Amino acid sequence: MRYEGIEGRVAIVTGANHGIGAATAEALAANGALVLVSYLRVDDPADDGVSEPYRAKRARDASDVIRSIREAGGRAEAIEADLRDPVTPARLFDAAEAAFGPVEILVNNATGWRQDTFKPAERDRLGRPLQSLSASSASQVLDVDARGSALMIAEFARRHVARAADWGRIVGLTSGGALGFPEEVSYGAAKAALENYAMSAALELGGDGITSNVVHPPVTDTGWVTEAVRTFVADSDELFHVARPEEVAEVIAFLCSDHARLITANVVHLR
Repeated sequence: MRYEGIEGRVAIVTGANHGIGAATAEALAANGALVLVSYLRVDDPADDGVSEPYRAKRARDASDVIRSIREAGGRAEAIEADLRDPVTPARLFDAAEAAFGPVEILVNNATGWRQDTFKPAERDRLGRPLQSLSASSASQVLDVDARGSALMIAEFARRHVARAADWGRIVGLTSGGALGFPEEVSYGAAKAALENYAMSAALELGGDGITSNVVHPPVTDTGWVTEAVRTFVADSDELFHVARPEEVAEVIAFLCSDHARLITANVVHLR
């Protein structure tokens, strides 16, 4: 679908070498945005709780995404960067400006996802491996999803205000809920922080023409969904279906458009 107001805008999408991030980069480019794709290759240890196709996706670079965008007539560049490093935001914005110009759209999609728990259990309800919460497990997701997203917003805001811009879009991705995220406790906490940062940005930066929203996708098949997960969704009273990354990306693109100019400070739950 074509949305007004995106054409010619410069966007950064983090965690965009596969899944929702890749689909979002492609959706924005299809609407005429100039996209910097940020990614970090992850080498997951072999384990029967993580499918081989999903491990392969997380370990690859963004060349397929860039190729897809360019073959469709869009413009995109890619850069590998680790959001755990506090100098990464400035590096990404510098790269986007050098390639395309000032950044007007920021999609905080990257995650340091890792499962941990407070309870003494080695497997979750879906048979995936669990580990006890530790400084390492907490830091991995908090440094990326929470602090990393906040620093990206701060860099976006600083440059936006410095050039007296009056149009901007920030979209984050979240998960979990008001009662936390059992068996993914640090991940849930990090996403709660991301939501809070995004809401503060909406209120503080609205006068500068920036909207800031968060999308809460349903279970989305980015390669990790197994038959056990599909059965869990089918039996749930709260989960209705397994989404495709492209479906989530369509909502993100809408929030980045002029059609969504009156939507800010919202967590948009996709069910």
